Amino acid sequence: MLALLKTRLKAFTLLECLLALLVISSSLLVFEGLSRHLAQDVVYQATNPTKDWLVFSEQLRQELDQSRLVKVENNRLYVKKGEQELAFAQSKKNDFRKTNWSGQGYQPMIQNLKMSSISESDGLIHIKLVFESGLEKEFVHAMEKER
Repeated sequence: MLALLKTRLKAFTLLECLLALLVISSSLLVFEGLSRHLAQDVVYQATNPTKDWLVFSEQLRQELDQSRLVKVENNRLYVKKGEQELAFAQSKKNDFRKTNWSGQGYQPMIQNLKMSSISESDGLIHIKLVFESGLEKEFVHAMEKER
């Protein structure tokens, strides 16, 4: 019996167990905080129109670089791209669209608009957009007028 008492078993001390629990709980708290931050960032990115604005402005720039200005009339921009006659304007569904001159066809380029205005002076196009969120953006592009 005395021999059993003298043998030392390798085991954790109470201090080592508490330290291990502290490390595990700290790791879980950091992971939970990062997960919450990531979820908030995803929600922000989904509701922020800035990303949509950047895509829209690049698409519109590509379209207008390959086109010639015909006129700006009734808050609509009329251009010719090759033989196509295109118009850009805000539709009744609160989006900005590329259509043909009669207003038919094509998909929206950007959505959730409150209002827009299009003006032209000496070949310089100004498109001002106000989003439903209150964000205001302006697109400016120089174009060659059709003769």
